[in-house]
Amino acid sequence: MGRKGIVMKIEKLTPEQEAMIPTIRDEFLRIGLSTEPADFDAAEQAIKDAYAVANLPAPKLFIRLASPHEGAIGAAILKNTRLGENVRAQVRAQVRAQVWAQVWDQVWAQVGAQVGDQVWDQVRDQVWAQVWDQVWAQVGDQVGDQVWDQVSQAFYSQHEAGWLSWLAFFRRVCDLPNTEKIEPLLRIAQSCGWVWFFAGAVIMTDRPRTLKRDEQNRLHCETGLAIEYRDGFGISAWHGTRVPHHWISDRANLDPNEVIKASNVEQRAAGAAIIGWPKMLTVLKAKTVDKHTNPDIGELIELTLPGLPEPGRFLKAVCPRNGIICEGVPRVSDIDGLPINTALAAQAWRIGDPQSEYIHPQRRT
Repeated sequence: MGRKGIVMKIEKLTPEQEAMIPTIRDEFLRIGLSTEPADFDAAEQAIKDAYAVANLPAPKLFIRLASPHEGAIGAAILKNTRLGENVRAQVRAQVRAQVWAQVWDQVWAQVGAQVGDQVWDQVRDQVWAQVWDQVWAQVGDQVGDQVWDQVSQAFYSQHEAGWLSWLAFFRRVCDLPNTEKIEPLLRIAQSCGWVWFFAGAVIMTDRPRTLKRDEQNRLHCETGLAIEYRDGFGISAWHGTRVPHHWISDRANLDPNEVIKASNVEQRAAGAAIIGWPKMLTVLKAKTVDKHTNPDIGELIELTLPGLPEPGRFLKAVCPRNGIICEGVPRVSDIDGLPINTALAAQAWRIGDPQSEYIHPQRRT
C-alpha cells in the first residue's frame, strides 16, 4: 500500500516468487486429479468458514454423497423441499461473490497485467488444460445428460483447480493483503469433490476412485472406465473423447454401423479407432485415389462419412506396431501448399515434411 491509500501494483515477480510457480502448479494438479477418498470432516469445517466469509449462518445439515451424479440428484431433490425453496441460487451467489469474486478483483487491483498474465500462462492454463478441459468437461457432460440444471449450480471444488491455482499463487506466494477470503475455497478443493451450497444445508461429494489417462494427459482407458467414482458412476473415454460405456466394455461386439451413426464427429473417430479400421472399412464406401506398390506406404483413399459435406481423404497403410491404420489427411498440405494426391504425399504430410524432401524409411518399427 502506497501513500494516501494508493495500491502499489506488483509489476515484476522476484526470482524467489518465479521459482514457486512450478510448485503451485504441481500442487493444484495433484488436487485436481486426486483420487484419494474425501476428507469430509475437513470439508465441513472449510464450508463453515466459507459461509462465515459470505456472512451466512453456518449450515446445520451436511449430506455426504459418493459422486457428482449422486450430488446433482440430491441437489434436485433438496431444491424441491421446503429447506431449499427459493434460497439455493441466492446462497450460491453469495458464497461465490464474497469468497471468490472479491478476491479475484483484489488480486487484479494489486497485480500488473504482465505479472497476472505470466502466472495465468504458467500456472492456471496448465492446470486448466488437464483438470477442467479434460476431467470436469467429461464429468459435467455425463452428469448433465440426466440433471443438467444442477450441474451449473455446483461449486466444482477440486475441478476448480485451474482458477484456484492462480489465486492461490498471489495469496500464498505474494502474500497479497485482503486475499485471505479465498482460503476456505482452497481447503474445500483440497478435501472433497463437488459441493452444492444451500441455506442451512450442504451437499458434499467424494472424489473419483480411479482416473486413467493417456500419454497426452487425456482421459483414456481401453479396458474399462477412465473415471470411476465409488458408487460406480463413471465415464468411458478414448483419448479424451467420451464414448458410450459398451463401446469399451463390449468392443469385440461393437457394430461399425452404430459408430457411423454417432452424431458427434469426434466420437465417430474414436469409435473407429476402438473397433479397428479393418472392420470399419467393411461398411464404409471407400474409393482409392492412389495406391503405392509398398503396403507400408499404403494408399490414399476417400471415405464417405455421415455428416461430412464431401468425402474425406485418408491414408490407409500397414503399421508394423498397430497393424492397418487409417488417418485423415487434408486435400492440400499445410507444409508446402501442394495438393495431396498420392499415398507418398500423405506420408510426407503425416510426419511434417515437404513432399519434395520426403524419403520413406526402408524399415519402420
